[in-house]
Amino acid sequence: MFGYQGQILKVDLASQKISTDSLNLEWAKEYLGGSGYASRLLYDMINKDTDPLGPENPLLFMVGPLTGTPAPTSGRYVVCAKSPLTGIWGESTSSGVWGAELKHAGYDGILFTGKAEKPVYLVISGPDTELRPAKKIWKKNTEQTLQQVRKELEDNRFRVASIGLGGVNQVRFAAIMNDNIRAAGRTGMGAVMGSKNLKAIAIKARGKVELADSLEFLKVCNEANEHQMKKFTSKMFKELGTAGYLDTGYAFGDLVSKYYSQGEWDGAQKISGSEQHDRYVIKHDACFSCAIRCRKLIEVKEGKFKTPVHECAEYETLGTFGALTLNDNLESILKSNELCNLHGIDTITGGSTIAFAMYMYEKEYITKVETEGLEIKWGDADMIVQLVDLIAKRKGFGNILAEGTLRAGEKFKVPRDEMAVIKGLEIPMHDPRAFFGMGIGYATATRGACHMAQDDYEVCYGNAAPEFGVPFHERFDDNKIGEIIANEQDFRTIYSSLIFCNFAHPTGEHISKLLKYGTGIDFPIETLRLIGKRSFNLKRAFNNKMGITNEDDYLPKMFLTPLEGGTEGNVPDFPRHLKEYYQYRKWDEATGRPTKELLKELNLEFVIKDIWGG
Repeated sequence: MFGYQGQILKVDLASQKISTDSLNLEWAKEYLGGSGYASRLLYDMINKDTDPLGPENPLLFMVGPLTGTPAPTSGRYVVCAKSPLTGIWGESTSSGVWGAELKHAGYDGILFTGKAEKPVYLVISGPDTELRPAKKIWKKNTEQTLQQVRKELEDNRFRVASIGLGGVNQVRFAAIMNDNIRAAGRTGMGAVMGSKNLKAIAIKARGKVELADSLEFLKVCNEANEHQMKKFTSKMFKELGTAGYLDTGYAFGDLVSKYYSQGEWDGAQKISGSEQHDRYVIKHDACFSCAIRCRKLIEVKEGKFKTPVHECAEYETLGTFGALTLNDNLESILKSNELCNLHGIDTITGGSTIAFAMYMYEKEYITKVETEGLEIKWGDADMIVQLVDLIAKRKGFGNILAEGTLRAGEKFKVPRDEMAVIKGLEIPMHDPRAFFGMGIGYATATRGACHMAQDDYEVCYGNAAPEFGVPFHERFDDNKIGEIIANEQDFRTIYSSLIFCNFAHPTGEHISKLLKYGTGIDFPIETLRLIGKRSFNLKRAFNNKMGITNEDDYLPKMFLTPLEGGTEGNVPDFPRHLKEYYQYRKWDEATGRPTKELLKELNLEFVIKDIWGG
């Protein structure tokens, strides 16, 4: 096969049997790879009664047909399972080099089933694979795990993906960390890994990816890189990382503060990307096959928040641990970021849940009785750092926050509209009042509130994809917004199937040619659009099977309340947007399910009985 390696590694942790399955070529043509292929493979393996933290929940790592090639940003992987945070489709992608290493090892994915009797880690070295005892590293942080695994294997060339205490203690938003702190962060895939007594996956590859036409493929790669590096966002991220967006986001009203209730905040300037860069960044770095080089390393050399050389804080982390908590102490944010990475915790859910705790404390939903003596006030940098540690260790009040915002809110009887959560997943740092399309996108995304399933803020500042039905539009312009967001979601589903980084912006022609010269199979743009639509609707059907209905597609009223600042008092007309979206999607408005006609049109007849009966 070209592009694909042609096999999935299967690891039964209970029996410790390791085998391989052939990649289903028809599924590859219909879903590409990555999360699209994963949705087809896992659909029949998971049902409504599957316990996300039980041995019956499969955990699937996947790469795509372009992973491990010279294509732009092709070092990514995706990990999928039923989410322990949301109870629906769980999906998280990560960058770095680990994904390319998996592909170079000769696999398109790894499927883990069952639960190991005792902690183990998987070693893939060339054609050899084995499970090793992980007792000595089980409670180590992710950096210690990397070093200890390499020491045991006597080889520093191994690439390692692992969990920290967050995954070991099954924090519901635990992350999987790889390549010196890159994160598969959202939906709690690290907790699933921990529930299986699986500590790490170490890979040292010797293979390569065979391409159908290497010369033409490289020519298109060069064209795509030249095209993407002309983008303003690529230049900004190259200089400052994603943190470079913070000033712009604040001006737009996209960066809101005090748990999404305050549009203006003087502290934003103190935690900006330029502030982080000028004071703490010591090195620029890149993920596999990426010209943007948005990765930055920082160091805080002294003080109570002293932080050794580590990954910088991304925009989302600065937002959740900074603006949402009214914390303008940049050094404490960098320390919180380091702790989250070492423990393996999603910084978006982690920071947002801590901000929610501050909100509950101010509104007197909780007191020192519930927090076990902690006074959780806005802007308390020391308390924020302490809570990160308590969450990872599930100690005291941290044990409640380790369940995520929704469960903590329900425990203390907070109304749903006061929780910045959709389908159990915390809303990121892109406010629907700043970009109207984000509201409908959050409400209908397949993993809950997700800014990567559709990133309308990117479209509105110039990164459109007209070939895929995603035109540039003004941020408050909601003409045909339901159609545009549906097309954005399908487009980004293609990305998570290839797998590309959302910051890469090749044209549709580039993508089509990369697939043609990479796999030897023609994937014209219209076929790609159909693939994105099919995969997105299959994930929706999966969620319908889990119990999701139209009532779950909502936007909390807190985001329909006008704010001062960059949003200029604007709020999205959410009911109209949702109706337009449903009509364009051909979803049944009374149930929130894709219609039978649509499912047949997309070759998804096999889900009809599950979600419609009969």
